[in-house]
Amino acid sequence: MSICTVISYHYVRKVFETRFPRIKALNLSSFREQIAYMKRFYIFVTAQDCIDAIYTKKKLPRNAALLTFDDGYSDHYMNVFPILDDAGIQGCFFLPVSAVRDGRVLDVNKIHFILASVKNIDQLQLDIFDILNRLRSEGYTIASNDDLYQKLAIDGKCAEYLSFDSSQVVFIKQLLQRELTQDIRSSIIDELFKRYVTNNELAFARELYLSEDQIHTMVRHGMIVGNHGYEHRWMNTLSAIEQKKEVESSNEFLQKFGMNLDNWLMCYPYGAYDASLQSICTENGCSLAFTTEVGIAELKKENALTLPRLDTIHLPVHANEKPNSWTQRVLDLAY
Repeated sequence: MSICTVISYHYVRKVFETRFPRIKALNLSSFREQIAYMKRFYIFVTAQDCIDAIYTKKKLPRNAALLTFDDGYSDHYMNVFPILDDAGIQGCFFLPVSAVRDGRVLDVNKIHFILASVKNIDQLQLDIFDILNRLRSEGYTIASNDDLYQKLAIDGKCAEYLSFDSSQVVFIKQLLQRELTQDIRSSIIDELFKRYVTNNELAFARELYLSEDQIHTMVRHGMIVGNHGYEHRWMNTLSAIEQKKEVESSNEFLQKFGMNLDNWLMCYPYGAYDASLQSICTENGCSLAFTTEVGIAELKKENALTLPRLDTIHLPVHANEKPNSWTQRVLDLAY
């Protein structure tokens, strides 16, 4: 059995120099430092190395590391790619098609930028309550505002919210990401996005996400692209037919970047999956699939489609730091 430390990244930018300095992002300087830290203690491997470790019993060093990047941000081309390319490190980039190809801002990203734009979180909450009241008056069946808040405003230090959000922010995220039905969630998110961020969703998407030319360039330089769903939905809430469409439509788009349909990677949006989705991935040639579960990946056939990852916050962001507990865990095995 081989193990691999898989790291998950999202926004990587000079965050304080952007129009949204309050977005929850990894600062570019911290990314550079984290890569330098990892060079001291890890050996970077490729996706194919991990596939071979599972299916051909190829041995990996116990301190193997693989870098993954979710959601197809232009950050990944402008900020991440030059660093990886210069260091000869492969990154795996998981692209939601509706964002990259169709110019649609993902609901999860709209929530991020709403929260980064609003100056008064109390006012945002009141705006949401007003919208919910209006929807109830239009005939929608929705629990009361008080009941929703009591249910969803949990401690922000729970494992799901690694950034230690306040209970108020957790309430907003939980409400808009999963509690309400898809149509109601999207309607509220769209209204708030137009109010607080921009009316021009297409222009915003073109700025936020990778272009096809950028993806082609990255792939030519050895980067890997993988499936992140067509619309970045909670895929464990979909029917098998809908899951199949999400997977196959995404793969159809990714073929143009050289993705091998007999040997491809999946990263489940929101980390959400079920047995039906895993079967569809297997039937369509998926070799590896990543979750949002926290841990060091044991590479074996039994869990090839449920591999855990660490978040960037689980490793130091200063090059000269001593090994932290996650790093020490693999070093103890490696030497």
